[in-house]
Amino acid sequence: MTDFVIPAPPVPTIPVSGGGAFPVRRVYCIGRNYAAHAVEMGHDPDREPPFFFQKNPNNLDASGEFPYPPHSNDVHHEVELVVALKSGGTNIPLDKALDHVWGYAVSLDMTRRDLQGEAKKLGRPWEIGKAFERSGPVGPLHPVAKTGHLAQGRIELKVNGALKQEGDMNQMIWKVPEMISYLSEYFELQAGDVIMSGTPAGVGAVVRGDVMEATIEGLGSLTVKVV
Repeated sequence: MTDFVIPAPPVPTIPVSGGGAFPVRRVYCIGRNYAAHAVEMGHDPDREPPFFFQKNPNNLDASGEFPYPPHSNDVHHEVELVVALKSGGTNIPLDKALDHVWGYAVSLDMTRRDLQGEAKKLGRPWEIGKAFERSGPVGPLHPVAKTGHLAQGRIELKVNGALKQEGDMNQMIWKVPEMISYLSEYFELQAGDVIMSGTPAGVGAVVRGDVMEATIEGLGSLTVKVV
């Protein structure tokens, strides 16, 4: 037994539909993975090599509340499919990539867009805009054994009942197996790793009191209040 010099922090987890919890090791997020969202962010939607950034494992939050963060006046919603891995490795072949998936969940990649924009202009990392406390609201994980693999299906987000984002998972530029295989060329993926797979067009700002409802076909809905 390790003799820690301070109390060990709790293991970040995602609740599992039907009971239990999934321990989170790392969170990888792909950028601009829906063509229409790439366009709205001012980029060419052509299939260029994918790029990833990271959130912290304890940024994921299943409380149903999103505290509006400090030092920002432009916080955006981004509805995303979460892919949770039960195993990993390096240089995973494309045709074996889905063998490593444990399950899927609905999530939000909340973004301090103004701080992210400043970082982009200065050529700096995005963490200040992406990896802040409780910036990853997440619903329960659903095991592949019950959902099957999700290659298509509607993904949408409503704010106060008004539709803001909509798309289909088949519109992803880089599909789930491709993301897993590509990441494994640069990182050693392991059980507990999570991939947030990008957002469709329609991202926009929220304010305190707003209620966001994120829905992915086959996974149900995630309701989150901005507080």
